[in-house]
Amino acid sequence: MIIQFNTDNIISGNREHTEPMEAYVKEQLDRFKDVRRIEIHMGDENSHKQGGNDIRCMIEVKLEGVAPLAVTTHADKQFDALKDAVAKMKTVLDKKQEKSRSY
Repeated sequence: MIIQFNTDNIISGNREHTEPMEAYVKEQLDRFKDVRRIEIHMGDENSHKQGGNDIRCMIEVKLEGVAPLAVTTHADKQFDALKDAVAKMKTVLDKKQEKSRSY
């Protein structure tokens, strides 16, 4: 499983910052064996102003043999946005697995 972390010019993309987030994603999504690549896009949509829910996290998962799946969440903090996006993606992947089993 390859994990790629992308940030905008406001959010830090250094290894010290992204490694714990990548580890969390790997831990949460490791059970889905058909996942080949995960792209995490983190951005501050309201960088010039203070406000709630301005951190956006989009996770795109590339599976073997099917179109990519993507989810997006917003939160006040980066890790909260990531956790919410991972939870959404787990739901999407679980439903996809259930569908494929029923055919």
